[in-house]
Amino acid sequence: MTTSSMIWIMIAIAVYLLLMIFIGAMFMRKNNNSEDYFLGGRSLNGFVAALSAGASDMSGWMLMGLPGSIYAMGTGQVWIGIGLTLGTIANWLFIAGPLRKYTIHANNSLTLPEFFVNRYRDDKKILLGVSSAVIVLFFVVYTASAFASGGKLFNSVFGVDYHLALIIVAVVILIYTFMGGFLAVCTTDFLQGLLMLVAVLAVPLIAFVIMGPSNFGANLASTGVDSATFLNPIMENGTNISAVSIISSLAWGLGYFGMPHILVRFMAIKDKQELKKSKSIAIIWVVLGLGFACFIGVLGRAYLAASEGVLEDSEKVFIEMIKKVFTQDMNVALLAGLFIAAILAAIMSTADSQLLVASSAVSEDIYKGIVRKDADETKVLNVGRLATIVVAVIALVIAWNPNSSVMKLVSDAWAGFGAAFGPLVLCSLFWRRTNFYGAFAGIITGALTIIIWDYIPLIAGETIGTVTGLYSLAPGFFVSLIAIVIASLCTKAPSDEITKEFDEVKAEG
Repeated sequence: MTTSSMIWIMIAIAVYLLLMIFIGAMFMRKNNNSEDYFLGGRSLNGFVAALSAGASDMSGWMLMGLPGSIYAMGTGQVWIGIGLTLGTIANWLFIAGPLRKYTIHANNSLTLPEFFVNRYRDDKKILLGVSSAVIVLFFVVYTASAFASGGKLFNSVFGVDYHLALIIVAVVILIYTFMGGFLAVCTTDFLQGLLMLVAVLAVPLIAFVIMGPSNFGANLASTGVDSATFLNPIMENGTNISAVSIISSLAWGLGYFGMPHILVRFMAIKDKQELKKSKSIAIIWVVLGLGFACFIGVLGRAYLAASEGVLEDSEKVFIEMIKKVFTQDMNVALLAGLFIAAILAAIMSTADSQLLVASSAVSEDIYKGIVRKDADETKVLNVGRLATIVVAVIALVIAWNPNSSVMKLVSDAWAGFGAAFGPLVLCSLFWRRTNFYGAFAGIITGALTIIIWDYIPLIAGETIGTVTGLYSLAPGFFVSLIAIVIASLCTKAPSDEITKEFDEVKAEG
C-alpha cells in the first residue's frame, strides 16, 4: 500500500470517527431522563429502527467472522447465515409487534428485565436481579468480541499495535455512547447500517469484475482446495457436513428471540405504521447483507490467491480485498478508507448497543430497581454512564489477547442470551399460563446449560460441546423452554390481573 493511499484511508476513518462523536454530543442535551437515555422516548422511525437493529445485530462478525469461516472451510459455513436470516425474519414478523405492545402495557417497561418483572408482578425483583446479571455477564463477552474486531482491523490496515488499536476503538465507542445514549446509538447505527450495506455489496462485485469470472476456478484451485467440494454447501474442509453441524448452524437463528440489544429496538419504535415499514427494510437488509458476506468468503479465496496466497488469519479476508481493490490507485484510495470504515461501523454499531443495554441493566434494573428504588433520574443516569465505562474496561481486558477469536466470543455470548431469554420472551408473549416460577426456571436453566456445555470439562477432560460438536444454543434453548413449561404447570397459575393484561394485549391486535 502506498503512503498516499494510507493517508487517504486515515483521513476517511478519522472523519468517520469524528462524525460518530459529534452525533453523540448532539444528542447529549436531549437526554432529560432515563427513558430518553435508554429507550429514546419510544420515538424511532421505521428506517432508523430497521437499520440500527441490523447493524447492532451483525457487528464485525458479518464482515469478518462469517466471511472468514467460509474462506477457511468452504460454503458449508453458509448454514449459519441461513439460520440467522430465518431468525431475523421470524423476529420481525412475530416478536416485534407483540413485544412493543406488551412492554407499553406492562407499566411502560424500558428494559427486558423490567418487562419480565412487570409481566409477572415480581414484587421481590428476583427476575430483575437474575436477568440483569445474565445481561451484564454475556454482554461483557459480546463487547469484547467487538473490541477484538476493531483491534484486528487497525492492526491489519495500518500495522498499528493491536493493543493500541483496541484502546482507540474502545475510547471512541465509549465517548459517543456515554454522551448520547439510545438516540445517539440508533442514529449512528443507522448511518453505519447504510455504510455496511454499500460496502458488502460494492467490494465483492468490483473484485469479481476485476478478477474475471473465467479465472475464478483456477485461482481457487491454486490455494489448495477442490472447487467442487469448496463450493458444496453440504461439505466442509473437503468432507461431508454432519447433521449435528447443520443443526448447530441453523440454531443460531434461535438466538434472536433473546437478544436484548435487538429487542430494545422493537420496544422503541414510534407506532404501528413505522413498525410495518421497519419489517420490510430490516428483512431486505439482512438478506442482502448476509448473502453478500458469504459471497465475500468464497470470492476472497480466489481473488486474493495470486497476491496473498492463503491468509493466516482468515477473518481479515474482507480487509485484504478492500486493500487490493482500492489502494493501487490514489484516485480511489478514499473509497478504501470509506469501506474500511464500514467494517469499523459494523464493529462499533454492535459494541455501542451492547454497552448501552449493559449499563441500563446496572443502573435502571439493579440500582434503581433493587438497590435504591427512590433514586432520582440524575443519579440513575450517572450510574448508567459509570456502568458503561466499567463494562468497556472489563471487555477491553478480555479482548487484550491478540489471538482472540471474534467468532468464538460472539458464539458464546449469542448462545447465552438466546438460551436464557429467548424461550421466556416467546412464552411471555404467546403462552397465557406462563408464571413467575416458569420465568425464573427458564432464565436459570438456559444460562447454566450454556456455561456447563461450553466451559466445564465433564467428559474425559473435555466439554460436552467439544465432544458432541453441537452448538450450545440448541440444547440450551430447548432445556430452558422445557423448564418454563414444567415449572409453570407444576406451580400456581398466574393471577387474574396477569391473565387479564395478557388478554388485553392479545385483543388489541
